Amino acid sequence: QVQLVESGGGLVQAGGSLRLSCAASGRIFSINTMGWHRQAPGNQRELVAAITNAGTTNYADSVKGRFTISRDNAKNTIYLQMNSLKAEDTAVYYCKTNAVVGYGTPSSDYWGQGTQVTVSS
Repeated sequence: QVQLVESGGGLVQAGGSLRLSCAASGRIFSINTMGWHRQAPGNQRELVAAITNAGTTNYADSVKGRFTISRDNAKNTIYLQMNSLKAEDTAVYYCKTNAVVGYGTPSSDYWGQGTQVTVSS
């Protein structure tokens, strides 16, 4: 019903930057919060950053001051600008959205397939 397509992952040296994108498509009535989560091997998936449709943002303490989340509501797309990357940022990054697919229906969470970010030290 809602598809999320992520792009922008890759390999970068410590101190470098990457920009992730996530575009939502499909049967969308409205989108609420969109965000990025990440999961490193052996770790639980954790919230990195989220943004509401009003533009309110929330960041994990570990990325505050280095990562910036933004949103283009007209394109149902979010971005994650990641600067000053560290080895510990290495993980699979997943896009998540909370969306409504029809009038009067409850919202549901949808996940992207994930994109690998590897930071070499």
